[in-house]
Amino acid sequence: MPVVSYTSVSDSPPMVAVSSVPSHYTCKLVLEAECFSLCILDRDNAGAIARLGTVSGSKVEDKLADAGLKYSRGEKLKVPVILNSAATLECSLAAKRKFGDHLLLVGEVKSARATDAFDGFWDFARYRPLLYTGWREGLTTLPGA
Repeated sequence: MPVVSYTSVSDSPPMVAVSSVPSHYTCKLVLEAECFSLCILDRDNAGAIARLGTVSGSKVEDKLADAGLKYSRGEKLKVPVILNSAATLECSLAAKRKFGDHLLLVGEVKSARATDAFDGFWDFARYRPLLYTGWREGLTTLPGA
């Protein structure tokens, strides 16, 4: 699911949280399916990520394909997993709670994998993360990356 950020909320069991607008199509799909994937992409996919954040899945037949991303089904859950992701988390929806105009979605990680650019921590010489700096500034990368 396209999100600005995510955070770890538990090590045992492993859980992550994301924030989403309840009226957004992707949020509705996650609530219906009770599972989601987080696919961590690097700066090579900046254009695709920008497209994901500006087009509703309700307006296109296949949002990931529309953004130029190839994907397959998850290993453990029935979720789309973007091929060539730097890392992927497959999560079952464990909890949800409304905060203001957003819904906090907490997922229990059922499967996790990463490229060799992650070995306990990210090697930023090989993984070049995108940083969200707001709608006016858009996406950027680490200096020198």
